[in-house]
Parts: sequence; C-alpha cells; structure tokens
Amino acid sequence: MSFARFFAPAAGVPGDRILLPVDEAEHLTRVLRLSSGDRVRVFNGRGAEFEAVVDAADREGVRLTIGAPCVPAPEPRVAITLAQSVLKGDKMDDVVRDAVMMGVAAIHPIVSARSEISVASLTRGRRRERWERIAVSSAKQCGRAVVPTIAEPRQFNAIGSSGEDFPPSVFILVEPNTSAGVSLANLEPTIPEHATLVVGPEGGWTAEELQIAASLGTLVTLGRRTLRADAMALVALSAMFARWGEF
Repeated sequence: MSFARFFAPAAGVPGDRILLPVDEAEHLTRVLRLSSGDRVRVFNGRGAEFEAVVDAADREGVRLTIGAPCVPAPEPRVAITLAQSVLKGDKMDDVVRDAVMMGVAAIHPIVSARSEISVASLTRGRRRERWERIAVSSAKQCGRAVVPTIAEPRQFNAIGSSGEDFPPSVFILVEPNTSAGVSLANLEPTIPEHATLVVGPEGGWTAEELQIAASLGTLVTLGRRTLRADAMALVALSAMFARWGEF
C-alpha cells in the first residue's frame, strides 16, 4: 500500500507529535480529504522519512504522531550543486522541479549579463520562496526525503571576484562552438564526491563571463546541437549522472 507523503520539517524521532506546515495541512485536508486516524508518511527535508498517523485535523491545524522510520529514495553518490542562470517567464520553475527530481543537492540561481531579469526584481517577486515550494513539491513526488537548498539569487560576475567559490569540481556548460570547451566524454573518469554544474542564460555567456567561468572550473560542451536553455540542466544532469554510474 502506498501512502501520501508530506513535508514535515519538525519530524525528528518516532513518538514525536508535530504540527504540519499550513500548505501541507491544506493539501492533506482539502485536496486528499484525509482526516483523523489516516496513515501517511512524512519527511523532514534533511533525509529522514517516517510513517505517521493523523491525530487531528481541525481549525488549529493538522497534528500527527510520528511512527517508524522508513526508507526514502536514495540520494545520488555525487552531490551536485546546480548554478542556473535565471530564465525568463516561468521556465525557471520547470528547471527547479526537474533538478530536484534528478537529485541535485542545492540550487544557486544566478543572474548573468544576458539574463532578462534582475536580482532586485527576483527579490521583489519573492521568486526564491516560489522555487522553495516547487522544490518541496518535486521531492514529494519523486520520493526524496531531502529538499535541496535554494540559495539567494546573485550576479554571476561577482562570484569570481568575491572569492565565494562553488563546491569543488566546477563544470560550466558552454556553446558547442566555444574553442576552450571540453566534451563531457573527455572529462577525467574520476568520480567526485561533490560537483557544481553551471548553466548559462538563453543568450549565452559574454566574453567576460567566459573568462570568469574559466577561472572557476572546466568549460564543458554537450554535443554539437544547440539545446534550449530550459532543457540544458536536465540533459546535462542526466549525462553527468550516467557518466558517474548513477544510472
């Protein structure tokens, strides 16, 4: 029997009695029509998942009793941080959803010279909060008990000069005609514990950004076809995980 899964950051150990977050409580009661006595599963976003029973669902919220631990979907052997240039419209929502489904450890939204949005507008629009909700929803769907961290959006050209580096083993995707780019197939076969994948905007990197990128890590090309920016992260993550034996 499969049980509905809910994000419960307060879930710690069996026997705990916890209150579901408001969004999760509304999903339990209004969408799934669950009530007192129903059995569910909860995960805390940090890797732990448990059986649980609904104690009460009323105006004060949904209260659960945590039961036995259970096994969530396994995390990838390589913890990949995705640094994605924010795409126009709602395309970034799909990138976040798919990246969480694929198993990334963290997501860093970046704004590059050719991005069609600013850091200030992202902050005003509370986009980070939206992406966090999408990350939770994707984790629920794919069976992960880890919800990747969504970092504050930041300018790409400030990364190299600030000394704030990404996790080690940085791979920056570049256009197929970039002379300095290395084919993914020609990368060193060593499997890293941590890696960062950097994906650019619809309009590509500027010459200055390519210089910054080259100082951060390895410039990588992915075949000779030009892929859509909103598909690039999913394709690249799939290729890298396959090369590192995840599939």
